[in-house]
Amino acid sequence: MKRFFELKTLIISAESDARKFYERGNKAAGVRLRKALLLGKTIAQDIRKEVSAKKNV
Repeated sequence: MKRFFELKTLIISAESDARKFYERGNKAAGVRLRKALLLGKTIAQDIRKEVSAKKNV
């Protein structure tokens, strides 16, 4: 459950960069957003593995 809350926090924190990128065209915010999304993908994959492992026990 810890990783899920970590993912949720990451998405919430990346929202400001998403707004800056899409609404103002801030390219640096776009870079930060892409980095956060890549980290989110990694966390989501870890969560999937954890769920599968617990399901198959």
